[in-house]
This record gives sequence, structure tokens and C-alpha cells, in this order.
Amino acid sequence: MWTTDELDRVGNAEELQISSRRPDGTLRGFVTIWVVRDGDDIYVRSAHGPDNPWYVRALKSGEGRIRAGGVERDVKFDHLDEADAMIPAIDADYRSKYGGYDEASLAPVVAEQTHRLTLRLVPKE
Repeated sequence: MWTTDELDRVGNAEELQISSRRPDGTLRGFVTIWVVRDGDDIYVRSAHGPDNPWYVRALKSGEGRIRAGGVERDVKFDHLDEADAMIPAIDADYRSKYGGYDEASLAPVVAEQTHRLTLRLVPKE
């Protein structure tokens, strides 16, 4: 599980770096994306569609590593169904955290078609 300190630091970070694992266990290069916290969970989305390379690799590998707010942690990528009850709350979290950005930057992250591209980051022990 995330510690309270990790949740605060990752959740408050402006951006997160994410990397997936190759089949041989090595890490791919890190990609910088937006991140939100809701309760005791951390979420990311592919704002640039289902073919975004980092997202495709994350789904394929199922695990990787994140860095944000001074926290570096191995994680599993838990894919949320677009009908998941958390989706509206995650949208609200993105709007609250990144609402100061222009609408062109925010819109792809909260668009309905992006709901199915939501991953919960689950820390590995």
C-alpha cells in the first residue's frame, strides 16, 4: 500500500514520470504525464489516445516504476473499466488539479473517450 507521505507527495506533484518493464525486467525510458490522487489511490490517463506508446507498453507489461514528488516506486498498472464508479471522481480530480491550464490542455484528459484509458497505480511490495 501507499504510505500517507507517498500519497501526499505523488498526489501533489505537478507531473509524474512513468516507465514500464520490458520482458527481460529492465525499465524503458521514463515519460512525463499528469497524475491525480483520489483517496488512497493514484491515477494516470493516456491523454493522447489508446495508441500512445507509454500506455500501450504499460498495458502490455502490467508493471513498471513511477517517480514523482521525490518518491520512486515499483507499481502495477491496474486498468479501470470506463464504467468504473471512480471515473467521475477522477475527472473532477483532474479538473481541480489542472484547471488552471488552458482548456485545450485539459480537455483530452477528461474527455469521455479517455475514461477507458485510466490506470490505477498500485504499489508493489
